[in-house]
Amino acid sequence: MDIGSKLKEIRVERGLTQEELADRAELSKGFISQVERDLTSPSIATLEDILICLGTDINDFFSYETESKVVFKKEDYFEKIDKDKGTKIEWIVPNAQKNIMEPIRLFIEANGTTLLDNPHEGEEFGYLIKGDLTVHLGNKKYEVFQGESFYYISDKNHYMSSKKGAELIWVSSPPSF
Repeated sequence: MDIGSKLKEIRVERGLTQEELADRAELSKGFISQVERDLTSPSIATLEDILICLGTDINDFFSYETESKVVFKKEDYFEKIDKDKGTKIEWIVPNAQKNIMEPIRLFIEANGTTLLDNPHEGEEFGYLIKGDLTVHLGNKKYEVFQGESFYYISDKNHYMSSKKGAELIWVSSPPSF
């Protein structure tokens, strides 16, 4: 955890300068600057003093959430290619496995198949952008065409295949990759 950047974020959020915080905490502006840049670490007692001046405490500080990234660009995506199965997966929200759901963009080549997924707790949703797709749930098959979506509870063996190739958005909750 970057204590310094978190302290700076709270300080800026509270509308204080480094000098104002230093005065309130009876510290030097240089020390506050070094702490914010993680060049030095405050003692627990000093950290508590700084946090009191920021209107918080040590418990709240360590549970304080910093703003999460909301928009992801192509260069943020993580990609995995499986030539044997004829698939490419792009995680379009990086590190989504820590979230409640995990959206990915899946490309299935002609005569390609996604990995067989054993039954698990959760649900999955997909939207077919291009091509055709067969969703296999247990011993049943469901045909999906461009512009259509699908949704299922993940309590049976399931996988997807395509005869002509497909591109889709797939959301899994909880993340299963």
